[in-house]
Amino acid sequence: MSSGMQDRLPPVDYIPRITAQYAGLGYGEYRWLASETQPAWTPLTKPLSECRLGFIATGGIYASGQTAFHFKDDTSYRAIPNSIATEELRATHFAYDLTDARKDINVVFPIEALKSMVEEKKIAELGPNSYTLMGGIYSTRRVIEDLIPSLVQRVLDDELDVVLLVPV
Repeated sequence: MSSGMQDRLPPVDYIPRITAQYAGLGYGEYRWLASETQPAWTPLTKPLSECRLGFIATGGIYASGQTAFHFKDDTSYRAIPNSIATEELRATHFAYDLTDARKDINVVFPIEALKSMVEEKKIAELGPNSYTLMGGIYSTRRVIEDLIPSLVQRVLDDELDVVLLVPV
């Protein structure tokens, strides 16, 4: 076994861990949304090095001057220009410890890693914006009816080839 393999941590059992965390917040049971159908696998039609990439993060990131996320069922999102300096980014969220995100925003919003991938020609370019929201939204109806269609339209308008989802 290589030295890297023996040091690996087991995967995080995400759903039970987050369910317990949210129960501890006193908001009641968090119901996970599960799709009735398996989404169709859609392979890329060109190499990632030729793709325009966008990303959507759920860590409650916003830019200085934008309105912070402020309540547990906030289904709004923020468009963050990918040209922004990381010093201008902020984080707020009702359900996770923000200490590390406030020290280094890249732990929940990996913009510097993605910019490096563009420089290294691993991806062709980033779209004009990244999109952020506050995860842990209790209203599945509002997510399905309001948030998802708005984000899908932004992704289409940005003419992205692929979108990276960054959950917190």
